[in-house]
Amino acid sequence: MSRVAIIGAGLSGLVAAHRLRATLGPAVTIEVFESADRVGGLLHSLPVAGRDTDVGAEAFVLRRPEARALVAELGLDDELVVPSGARPAVWADERLNALPAPAWMGIPAGAEAMADLADADDLRRMAAESTRPLAWTPGEDCSLGAFVADRFGPSVVARSLDPMIGGVYSCLSGDTGLRAVVPALARLLDDGAPSLTAAVAALLPAPDAPRTPVFGALRGGYRRLVDALLDSASAKVRLEHPVARVARTSSGWSVDDDDFDAVVVATPAPVAARQLRTAAPVASEGLAGIATAPSAVVAMAVPHDTPLPELSGVLAATGEELGRGTGPNPVKAVTLSSRKWEHFGGPGADLRLRASFGRLGEPVTGTDAELVATATAAVSQVCGGADVVVVDAAVQRWPGGLPCYAPGHDAVIAAVEAALPAGVAVAGSAYAGVGVPACIGQAGAAAAAVRAHLAAL
Repeated sequence: MSRVAIIGAGLSGLVAAHRLRATLGPAVTIEVFESADRVGGLLHSLPVAGRDTDVGAEAFVLRRPEARALVAELGLDDELVVPSGARPAVWADERLNALPAPAWMGIPAGAEAMADLADADDLRRMAAESTRPLAWTPGEDCSLGAFVADRFGPSVVARSLDPMIGGVYSCLSGDTGLRAVVPALARLLDDGAPSLTAAVAALLPAPDAPRTPVFGALRGGYRRLVDALLDSASAKVRLEHPVARVARTSSGWSVDDDDFDAVVVATPAPVAARQLRTAAPVASEGLAGIATAPSAVVAMAVPHDTPLPELSGVLAATGEELGRGTGPNPVKAVTLSSRKWEHFGGPGADLRLRASFGRLGEPVTGTDAELVATATAAVSQVCGGADVVVVDAAVQRWPGGLPCYAPGHDAVIAAVEAALPAGVAVAGSAYAGVGVPACIGQAGAAAAAVRAHLAAL
C-alpha cells in the first residue's frame, strides 16, 4: 500500500487528497498535515448574527470549468447559486461611478467606457491609442499597470484597472505581470495585435452573445465544499502539525521523519520554500522570491432598512480608498452581499456586507475594533453618508494573504516545477492562478503527477 503525504489542508490540499482517493481507491494511505487547528485554509466561515459567513474566498468564476465540475462531482449542485445581476461600482471623486464597461479585467474597451472617470488627457490618449505604434516582442513580460498606463493613461489604471486587479490579487496592477495576470491579452499581443484597443475588443464577447453569470457560490458557504472534500478523501488529518521539511530517503520521502512514497506540498509559497529547502533547493529558491500580500475581511450584518445602494459591491480607486481617517487601514472594497446574492434575502432579514483591507506592502495593522469602525465608515460613505448601525461583525485576518504574480512569474513557476524531484508535487495559489478554479486545476495536476510516480515504482 502506497503512502502519500499532503502538506496543507486548504482547498488545494483537500482537492489533491480527493483526486488521489477517487482514482486510487483504498490502495493508498493519505495523510494530511495542517499547521492550523482547522481545515479549509482561505475557505473559512465565521458566525455573524447567527449565520455562518464566508470570510475568505466568497465566490468562484464560472467561465473556468474546474469549480463547477467539482461541485457537481461532490453532489452539491443544489447548493450552487449565481449573483442577482446587480452591478458593481467604483468609488472615485468622492462618489459612486458605474464600473467601466465594456472592459476586460478592468481594461476598458475604449474612451467611452471611461468618459465619467478618466482625466481629459487620458481620454484623448485612449481615443488615439489605436493610431500609435505598439512595441511588443512575442514572449516578453512587463508590468500590467505600466503597460496600460503607457497606452491609456494613469487615471485609467487608478480608477478601472487597479480596483479590479486589487480585488483579485491584493496587489496594484503595477506590481503584477501582464503575462500571468491576463494571459489571453498576452497571447493576442504575441500574435500581433496592433494596439491595446484592438486586443481588448478581440477579448470581449460579441454584443449579441447571451449573457451568462460570471460568478457562482454555494448557498451554504464554502464550508459545504470543505466538508464534502474531507468526506470523499477519507484521509488521516493531523491538525496543529506544522511541517518543517521534506527530505529524500533511500526509498522515498520523509516528512519530519515520517516516511512516504510521495508528497504534495500545498502550502503558501514562502512556507513551501522552507519545507522544500532540503528536497528541492532550486525550487525552494524560486518560491522564496514570490511576495505575498496581507489582507483582512470584516463581515458585517446591518439592519434591513439600511439604505444600501442597489449594487453588488464597490471597488475603491487607488488613493481614494474608503473609510480613510477612521483607522490605520482604509477599505479597498465593500461587497454588498445581500444585494449580490439573493439567498441572503428575506423579509426583515439583516443585510450582509464584507469590507476588504490590505494590499502588497500595506500590512493590516489596526485592532479588530478599528477595522470594524473603518468598515462602518466605509459603508456609510457608500450609503451617501447615512448613519450605519452594525448588528454584528466578525474580523478575519490573512497575514499570508495571496501571492503577487510579478512580471516574470510564469518563468519562475516553470523553473520551480522543472526542479521538483519525482515524487514531490506542488499545489496552491502561487502557481497557475489565485482563484478557486485555478487552485482546483493545479491540485488535480499535482495528484496526477503523484499517481504517475506511484505507478512507476
